[in-house]
Amino acid sequence: MSANNYPKLHNAMWPGLVGKGPDSEPPIDLDTMLDLTANAQVDGQKYDGVDLFLCDPHVSINSTKEDLKIISDKIVSRELMIGSLVAPVWEPTGGGSAMGSDEDRNRFLEQVRKACRIAQQLRESGVRPYGVVRIDSACSPQEWASDPVGNHRKIADTFRKACDIAADFGEKLAAEGEICWGGMHNWKDMVELLEMVDRPNMGFQADMAHTLLYLLGYNAPEHRILPEDFDWTDSKTLDKAYCELTDALGPWTIDLHIAQNDATVHGSGSHDKTGRHCMVTDPNGKLDIVHEAGYWFRNQKGETAKAFQHICWDGCMFANDIMLKQQTWNDILAVMLKVRDAHGW
Repeated sequence: MSANNYPKLHNAMWPGLVGKGPDSEPPIDLDTMLDLTANAQVDGQKYDGVDLFLCDPHVSINSTKEDLKIISDKIVSRELMIGSLVAPVWEPTGGGSAMGSDEDRNRFLEQVRKACRIAQQLRESGVRPYGVVRIDSACSPQEWASDPVGNHRKIADTFRKACDIAADFGEKLAAEGEICWGGMHNWKDMVELLEMVDRPNMGFQADMAHTLLYLLGYNAPEHRILPEDFDWTDSKTLDKAYCELTDALGPWTIDLHIAQNDATVHGSGSHDKTGRHCMVTDPNGKLDIVHEAGYWFRNQKGETAKAFQHICWDGCMFANDIMLKQQTWNDILAVMLKVRDAHGW
């Protein structure tokens, strides 16, 4: 048994939805995802909770208190808690671009408002003791590149308004670092955006599969940190690059996804290509997960920052046949326990 109680270990529910649908594989329902999570165990240790996507058919963004009670009871009955929530800020789910028209941005902000209302209700009911509400810019790097300066200002303005909304509900927002979101698709512009927003309840959500692509300059080659044709056996250069990345983004990080990546991009269904999530057992995985996770946990003095109370595994766009195997989630839990043993408290 681990001597560390924190951070709590969560599993993301949205891999049952993201990249699924009519143009891909069928979605996996919330009950199945919850059962796979609750049934996972390693030497008697289990997941502590789940992070939720506020999108049908899992959890409607328009859920009533009664709807949330039913969902909460499902989760608590499996001895799990709720952590971070993903706000569906994109146009297909009712939102709009954070740098779009006034109507687009108003739809974006209304989705944030609805998500924060749900977050507050879950928190006040006692089933969600920690976590943030995750957002992104809901636009592509190509759209953003049509006017980088002007569009960056628009996104920052929208995010500031979103932070004001979140503050009314006692919530924090985390901007997702992923190469498929305009203005957030590289680490330099991500840092600049956070500085421009300049709100105490805005931070960064790091996903280890996505942030690895920051090092390689996907969608922004001018900001790559690792050299071209990098030799992945050169652990010293990788560590140095990781230090540069986390020195810049670590102080902003309030939500962390543990993940593996083989240094390629992947998309399925309607989801744009982004960092490929790989299984922890994938021989092509480029991350020493436990080692690299430590950079996100610790400040520049090497001290555990305790900036988040839980960590989450994100396995977006895994094939359904992989996701429906119980061993998949046992293997993931085993690695997350090692991360907590090495860097937790």
